[in-house]
Amino acid sequence: MKRLGLIASLLATSLLAGCATPALRGSGDLGVVIERASGSLQIIEHSGNRSLATIDGLGDLSHASAVYSRDARYAFVFGRDGGLSKIDLLEARIVRRVVQAGNAIGGAISQDGKLVAVSNYQPGGVRVFDAESLELVADIPAIGANGERSKTVGLVDAPGQRFVFSLYDAGEIWVADFSAGDEPQISKFREVGKLPYDALITADGRHYLAGLFGEDGLAMLDLWHPEKGVTRVLPDYGRGAEKLPVYKMPHLEGWAIAGDYAFLPAVGAHQVLVVDRRDWREVGRIAVHGQPIFIMARPDGRQLWVNFAFPRNDTLQVIDAEALAVAATLKPGRAALHMEFTPRGEAVWVSLRDDDMVRVYDTATLQALGELPAASPSGIFFTSRAHRIGL
Repeated sequence: MKRLGLIASLLATSLLAGCATPALRGSGDLGVVIERASGSLQIIEHSGNRSLATIDGLGDLSHASAVYSRDARYAFVFGRDGGLSKIDLLEARIVRRVVQAGNAIGGAISQDGKLVAVSNYQPGGVRVFDAESLELVADIPAIGANGERSKTVGLVDAPGQRFVFSLYDAGEIWVADFSAGDEPQISKFREVGKLPYDALITADGRHYLAGLFGEDGLAMLDLWHPEKGVTRVLPDYGRGAEKLPVYKMPHLEGWAIAGDYAFLPAVGAHQVLVVDRRDWREVGRIAVHGQPIFIMARPDGRQLWVNFAFPRNDTLQVIDAEALAVAATLKPGRAALHMEFTPRGEAVWVSLRDDDMVRVYDTATLQALGELPAASPSGIFFTSRAHRIGL
């Protein structure tokens, strides 16, 4: 009897302990929504289209972005005030936050997931941190050929443990190679064009393209053959001969790739440009509702979702990638700023800043699946980005 009583006591203790232990879960269906007005973010789950937690105290998130650790447990959030915050998505807490500069504009995580880089306006340059501890690993001042410090923009990760970024004021592109350790080898490409304001890297990690605010065209660096230097492609990309009013410069990271084509937002025009990726020539234009900002391809490439600059930013359009024509127009709400597809593309999340809401759409039926309240939401970032180059 004593033995039976002891067993019963142990079982009861075990059950109580089990009740006190948080349920185990993965992180593959998680993400964050940036709440720019309140300096906070929501941790979200796209399996159930719900919010799990809110994290406050993240500083100025007016132009914030996020990347993920390779296990997709931690989000690294880059604030406009120079803040770099490491967030534990499973425990819903700030692991560490450092203010590493006075004015920052995005960041990237290295190929091996061990380094996090931040692009800074003030002081101009890139700072690289240990992803585990957020201790500083390298400080790369962006001093151009003219001897002056420059803002840095368009920071991306690239294969080979490299970071690539542009010097806005100096008109240069730099590649920082960390493959040999914490002392990077810097390759500098001078005179790439006037005022490179943003950039992207193709999904295969081969081509880095920088948009030029000071002139038409794009500067392209082939990372398979950097010895060939930077070349100019799409010489007419920009405002062109007719200087139209531009309400917002389109984000180059908002390009879409579907099959052999790249789809670019036209600058100052109500058009989406169609470019053949094999030779980077423009092969067509699609008339759309307003000045495009982001063009996002559904993961299977069949649809392209487009949002627009003010004052037409209450609208989304869906382009049929095969027909190269607008297939549907939606009115989700005021200031539709960002879109993010679920990893396999069955749904898309849309942030509606001026309605304080995030709305979820079924991409097959184009019907709303649900909505979540959020304080002036902007960027939406799912953890599936952890396994993609340049995101």
